[in-house]
Amino acid sequence: MARMELAILDEMLGPTVLIVEDDPELRGVLGRGLREEGFDVEAVATGREALERVEHVGLPDTDGRDLCQALRARGIQTPVLFLTARDALVDRLAGFDAGGDDYLAKPFALVELVARLQALVRRGGTEAAVEAVGLRLDPVTHAVRGGSVELPLTPTEFRLLARLLSRPGEAVRRRDLVRAGWPHGAIVRENTLDAYVARLRKKLRELEDAPEIGTVHGVGYRLQ
Repeated sequence: MARMELAILDEMLGPTVLIVEDDPELRGVLGRGLREEGFDVEAVATGREALERVEHVGLPDTDGRDLCQALRARGIQTPVLFLTARDALVDRLAGFDAGGDDYLAKPFALVELVARLQALVRRGGTEAAVEAVGLRLDPVTHAVRGGSVELPLTPTEFRLLARLLSRPGEAVRRRDLVRAGWPHGAIVRENTLDAYVARLRKKLRELEDAPEIGTVHGVGYRLQ
């Protein structure tokens, strides 16, 4: 899967834009252009560097959508804009389902990127990073850690748990979980989602002090 780059804004610092782009030439062009438009800019080449900048933790490099899901699962609500060559509808929807706020396909005009970033800044603030209900998701190994125990997850389990972790204590509707767990347009039976939730419940019971996935009848599920 091609890696998707992100522009991450932190309104508390500026506006400040963190560019994650593995192409050094494009990274330099974006940095110079956005600085000329009045943004404070930091530019990195990998997802690992982005996480170190945003959360002061280290992880190996990863796909942009998995990186975004990991940020959201940890309570980081900093706006994320995807810059990518993948422009199919299913790819755009996947970016939004991963927690992205906007999506811009390459090639793009700098003036449009600036307009989109300014719109994200106007929408409001960010929240401090937290470790959601004591669990940590690793978007590279697709594993979840609770205390000293780490368990592997399938890609679908990872996406479902990330969606639940992004709203701890709140009910997440079944349709939102399906959108997060499967590609747009996939036919997902009612009992398929329930089966994956049952598998996640079993795995969480093996972790130290892990929350439970509760059923909200007629709505969906929540971490509690």
